[in-house]
Amino acid sequence: MIKVDNLSFSFPQKELYNNISFTLEEAQHCAFIGISGSGKSTLIDILMDPERYMFDGTLEMDPTCTIGYVSQFSQVDKTKDTTVFEYIAEEFIKIQNEIKLICTEMEISLDIDLLLEKYQLALDAFDSIGGDDFESNVNKKLNLANLMKQKDIRVSDLSGGEFKLIQVMKEMLSSPDLMIMDEPDVFLDFENLNALKNLINSHKGILLVVTHNRYLLNHCFNKIMHLENTELQEFEGRYIDYKFSLLQAKIELLELTIAEDEEVKRNEGVINNLRIIATYNSEASRGRALKARVSFQERLEARRIKAPFVEIKQPNISFGIDHEIEDSIVIHVNNYTVAFDELLLENVSFEIKSTDKVALIGANGTGKTTLLREIFNNNHESIEINAAAKVAYLSQIQGEMLNDSNTILEEFIDAGFKTYDEIRSYMSNYGFEGEIVNQKIQSLSGGEKNMLQLAKVSASKANVLLLDEPTSHLDTYTQIALEKAIEEFKGAILMISHDFYSVVNGMDYVLIIDDKTIRKMSIQKFRKMIYANHFDRNYLEAEQKKKSVETKIELALKDTDFVLAKVWVDELEELIKLL
Repeated sequence: MIKVDNLSFSFPQKELYNNISFTLEEAQHCAFIGISGSGKSTLIDILMDPERYMFDGTLEMDPTCTIGYVSQFSQVDKTKDTTVFEYIAEEFIKIQNEIKLICTEMEISLDIDLLLEKYQLALDAFDSIGGDDFESNVNKKLNLANLMKQKDIRVSDLSGGEFKLIQVMKEMLSSPDLMIMDEPDVFLDFENLNALKNLINSHKGILLVVTHNRYLLNHCFNKIMHLENTELQEFEGRYIDYKFSLLQAKIELLELTIAEDEEVKRNEGVINNLRIIATYNSEASRGRALKARVSFQERLEARRIKAPFVEIKQPNISFGIDHEIEDSIVIHVNNYTVAFDELLLENVSFEIKSTDKVALIGANGTGKTTLLREIFNNNHESIEINAAAKVAYLSQIQGEMLNDSNTILEEFIDAGFKTYDEIRSYMSNYGFEGEIVNQKIQSLSGGEKNMLQLAKVSASKANVLLLDEPTSHLDTYTQIALEKAIEEFKGAILMISHDFYSVVNGMDYVLIIDDKTIRKMSIQKFRKMIYANHFDRNYLEAEQKKKSVETKIELALKDTDFVLAKVWVDELEELIKLL
């Protein structure tokens, strides 16, 4: 067991944790969630190397505890000449070769005792990581991730998504006591995301995964750790059940808040009457009564419900435009072909109308980002952009659109704002308040950098948006805010995304890459295609009903009709049991 008790830690400009406590126990698969910039990656760093940090509180972990780690920023080493199998089995092969070398030395050495000791140590190390079955175990993992066909190719030839899965396998096969993964799902296509789900669910040890991916959250974890506003709470159970418990708490808190507001309002009326009386009646008893009422009012204010995990402030994302384009074609692609080492897309043709919201879907490495970037650059003979179109671009390579050496304020000086106060006011909508606007962009988390990109896209007032993986690194609250902004946008959107929920909740249709070409697909057909491989029809229908009931609960709460809201909550609870 790993135990953290009353841990507090701050950077000079920001408090991250205030007396947080949690435990990680055998067989727990824990999702670690919270808004971008709340300190999830830093807490992982503390767990992995506590000596580097000056924190208050205690961290109890066996000194022999081994940790496997997969970073959110891992990149394929293009110089690596090993095969996929050799890369995954590197530790096993290394010890195996060491054992062979010792055996060879024993044939000619006179100091057998020392070599026998080394031999036994090597055997113990090999046995501790399941060495006897390592070839079989590697093959099982490759099959589980549907990557057996990649077994003998070079690591340098893998796509980014495939390499991430290979890293996960490699760390899992070393049998660490604690396996940590920091946003392993970022940029994974749907097939690889499902492979990651299978790998997570097959793992037998303790697992701690930072993720905002709703597909993984709904199908992979038996414990939730939620970090918010310097506080942390644990929940034993599925994410879908955790969300339901938060909804129940929200309804209870809203009822209490309304009752408290009414009590505060009544007391304010009494105080006002006592103050009026005090102006013409100076009796000491009147003064004492007024003072007592004011003191009571202060206590009422102080005890107001505080719910850091229930009511989390969502960013106010909004894509306004300078001018709308009449119903016409804004992007026309005709016989587009692209190739690097191999042909990616051939003779691709499609068009986007001025109010179309379109998802560009395809496996990792099929040319999606290249196509989107060339549409933005608008210098390819096969691509034509409407003269009335004003195009904004969000890149999955954040440094492409952001200058890391700038502060947040400096990044927005040329974005049409006249004063620093205007920038500060605007950035507060995106969660950047106070002194954080003076921080260098390089110090921000991946989610915060993507929020900056969204803020820049919004400030451009463009009527055509090209969004390359806009939900990557974003917390679930921001993802939902982005979906709302997309829904309300009056222009055209072409979005690369592997986030199933963002596609089905916000897009009109899908352009799907298949066999080096692109075909159009309805959202209904796309939804069924994704679910066909993982869930039966009953699951799909239950999830659709769940979303409908959640909408009804939201509407009831807006009308403060708590009786009706609780009726729908009971129905929601029954639906959740089916999922």
